Amino acid sequence: MLDIVVTAVARCKFQMVSIFLTYLLSSGVGILMVHSGSPIALGERDRIVATATASEPATLSARSGRYLTAALQDFAANLIRAAVPQTLLGLGVFPAYVSVAYQGWVGGIVSVDRDHRSRLIRPGTAVYYFTVLLLQFVPFSLAIGAGVRSGLDLYSHNVNSGWNLREYRVPYTVLKTLLGAYVLATPLFLLASLVEYLWRPQIAA
Repeated sequence: MLDIVVTAVARCKFQMVSIFLTYLLSSGVGILMVHSGSPIALGERDRIVATATASEPATLSARSGRYLTAALQDFAANLIRAAVPQTLLGLGVFPAYVSVAYQGWVGGIVSVDRDHRSRLIRPGTAVYYFTVLLLQFVPFSLAIGAGVRSGLDLYSHNVNSGWNLREYRVPYTVLKTLLGAYVLATPLFLLASLVEYLWRPQIAA
C-alpha cells in the first residue's frame, strides 16, 4: 500500500502543489478583504457562518460541548460531502480550480469573528486559525490534485483511442492514483478535524 501512496503522490505532485497554492492565494485574498472591511466579504462571511451554525451537525455538536462527536462529523463531511465531489470535479480540470479558489476564499473570510474583529490579533487564536487552515488545505490538495491528474490521464486516453467510446477504458493508473491519494488524505482529514474541534475549547477559554 505504501508504494501505491508514493506513486500516487509522485504522479500528482504538480497538480497537488498547484491546488495548494490556489488555496493559499485565495485564502490570502479573503483575509485581506475582510480585514479591509469589504462589505461583500463580510456579508458572505456572516451568511456562511449563520448557515453552518443553524444546520451543520458538527457545529451543533460543538455548541453543546460534544467536541469529539463534532470532530468526527466534520471529518465525515469533509471527506464525503466535500473532498469526493471535488475530486470528481477535478476530472474536468479547470472547474476544480474555480471551486478551490472559492473554498480557499471562504477559509480566508472567516479570519474575523461575528463582530468582525480579527482572529489574528491574539497569538493563540492566530496560531489556531492558521494551523487548522493548513491542516485542511493539505488533504484537500491531495484529493483534488489526484482528481485533476486523473482528468488529464482520462483525456489523454481518450485522445489516444480517437474518442471511440467502444474502446474507452478507465486506465488502471487512474484508479491507483485516486486510491493512493485517498489512503494518505483520509487520516489527514481526520487529524485536521480533531485539531480543529479538540483545540477549540482551549482557545475559547
